Parts: sequence; C-alpha cells; structure tokens
Amino acid sequence: MARSKNSSAVTEQRSGADAPNPVWFKPVMFGFMLLGLAWIIVFYLSQGAFPVPALGSWNILVGFGIAFVGFLMTTRWR
Repeated sequence: MARSKNSSAVTEQRSGADAPNPVWFKPVMFGFMLLGLAWIIVFYLSQGAFPVPALGSWNILVGFGIAFVGFLMTTRWR
C-alpha cells in the first residue's frame, strides 16, 4: 500500500533554538578546551620556551583564551 504525500504522520523540522547541534560541534568544543589546556601545560613544562617564546607569560592568556572558547561553546550545546 503506497503512502500519500498528505499523511497524518508529518515530520516536524526543528527551528533555531530547538535544533540539535551538528555532528562536529562536540568534538570542536572539547578540542578547544583540550588545546587550551595543552598550551598551558606545554608553557609550564618548557619553562616558557614553547609554544611561542616571543609571547612570554602571555602564553598563559592565550591558553586560557582558547579553552574559554570551548567553555563558551558549552552554552550552545544541546
């Protein structure tokens, strides 16, 4: 038996605020948090020689900034 186009089981598409996140969202979110943590750990373990020696102690702020982007993404996670 063929279904007609006007069946009673209409699939609703979620709009804007109710839509689920894309597949890439969660890995990118956790990736930013882990990258920021790794940046800070590398800075401390290398005693300031890495990841960017010219930045000096600003490397800590860069690491926290990268991790903060990941934490901001958690507010949009569904």
